[in-house]
Amino acid sequence: MEYEEFITHVQSLAQSNSREEAKRATRATLETIKERIAGDEAQELAAKLPQELGEYLRGREGDSGKSFNLQEFIARASSKENVEPTIAAIHVRAVFAVLQNAINPEVFATFHAHLSHDYEELFVTSQIRKSQT
Repeated sequence: MEYEEFITHVQSLAQSNSREEAKRATRATLETIKERIAGDEAQELAAKLPQELGEYLRGREGDSGKSFNLQEFIARASSKENVEPTIAAIHVRAVFAVLQNAINPEVFATFHAHLSHDYEELFVTSQIRKSQT
């Protein structure tokens, strides 16, 4: 999936009014993922995304990541994006759904496995691929 297509899907799923908002949401979410998971895992995820998106995940190689719950994840993304947490939660869910469709299932499963159970509400079955066929 190319960068512009990724942003278009985030904008659509988040029901965002602008591409800029979708870009900010994507950046905030990916940067928060970078803080949450081990740096080497973030690097692996980055390698499967368009370079513009992968850059948000790079820079922490060798770091073990920080363990924080979903509420803290949303708070961090909210702060980065400068929106209310309820809006950030919608944006994060949209980015996770697009991410799930943008990378191969094995890499996504590895990423998913490193998040605690409270993150499950972010993992929705997305119909992006199916609707394009």
